[in-house]
Amino acid sequence: MLIHLIAVGNRMPAWVEQGYVEYAKRLPAECRLNLIEIAPAKRSKNPDIPRLMRDEAERIRAAIPKGSRVIALEVQGKTWSTDQLSARLADWLQQGSDLALLVGGADGLDATCRASADELWSLSPLTLPHPLVRVLLAEQLYRAWSILQHHPYHRG
Repeated sequence: MLIHLIAVGNRMPAWVEQGYVEYAKRLPAECRLNLIEIAPAKRSKNPDIPRLMRDEAERIRAAIPKGSRVIALEVQGKTWSTDQLSARLADWLQQGSDLALLVGGADGLDATCRASADELWSLSPLTLPHPLVRVLLAEQLYRAWSILQHHPYHRG
């Protein structure tokens, strides 16, 4: 199974790239994390935010590999504990199809991305900066995998 992290934003600060890579490289081939960056829509002085979000949504949807289970990261989504995420990861691995995790940009995800997702997942009721979400997702996926492997990384 490939886990495609489809995220709006490019040219991240070095700390974001380092944090993401640190955890992504720890994941085994059976649940490899593949980052697909979507360039954010160009902003002008008086941006038409709904139009920009629709443009980003088109590019996000085009980047979703066929047959993938789609999970949109959204503050109004369901929250999962680390143990629940680990159980979900076990289910996803057993199902064998790829997973696409959608992370919006500065203005969030367009309603069409949320509506077309199989599930909505919330990392927190807090609004998190989209660069930080990449690092959090990579770390939490690694932690969930480490639980499945009885690896000492997770000592919860």
